[in-house]
Amino acid sequence: MHVAQLWRFPVKSLRGEQLESAVLTEDGVAGDRLVHVRGDRGVLTARTRHGLLGLAGSTSPAGRALINGVPWDDPQSAAAIRRIAGPSAYAVHYAGSERFDIMPLLVATDGGITALGADGRRLRANLVVGGVEGLGERSWPGKVVRIGEVKIGVLQLRGRCIVTTIDPDSGEQDLDILRRINREFDGQLALDCWVARPGIIRVGDPVEVVEERLEVPPYGGWILGAPYAVSSPQRAAGPLR
Repeated sequence: MHVAQLWRFPVKSLRGEQLESAVLTEDGVAGDRLVHVRGDRGVLTARTRHGLLGLAGSTSPAGRALINGVPWDDPQSAAAIRRIAGPSAYAVHYAGSERFDIMPLLVATDGGITALGADGRRLRANLVVGGVEGLGERSWPGKVVRIGEVKIGVLQLRGRCIVTTIDPDSGEQDLDILRRINREFDGQLALDCWVARPGIIRVGDPVEVVEERLEVPPYGGWILGAPYAVSSPQRAAGPLR
């Protein structure tokens, strides 16, 4: 097995950027989901604002999150967010662990993607492991994925949501994707994971899955019922209404 793909999502619910190498920290891929979108009633995601997936999230050479190539806190980015998510929507920079739905790293496999028969980007995984036969990933919970000196703990299979129904290029919705996941995969595909030993990984690196007991860290904010508990966020510049 090997590292087939690496992805970072600098802005929650926006399109991500594909990487050749990634720094894995206890917070997952460095720079992942450091910006998210909020409205009057709290966090806004592609679950209810599908159009957010049409915006491109990336990272500048200086490490700043960008929206369609523009700094996330630029008035141009603020306007793009409002056009899609509503007049009260705005972007926020927040690095707390609550920014992750469940765990800070999502791992998929080429075997699982092939079994689904759809574009793997719909799963929004940070790491895609290649060379996995069929649905072999379903035996990984409770085990450890090792990539060189890096250790990744596998918590559980990931329950999937409506975001999988949105085409990552066209933005068109295909509800049959989620129906198939529910019918054929018990609603679960890919793996909720955390980084137990940080380090740098690269596309092509060999991967092995081993038996090892690790202490599970706290879950993300979505599971705790307090996603993105922002008290004093760094908010985007420019008029918001």
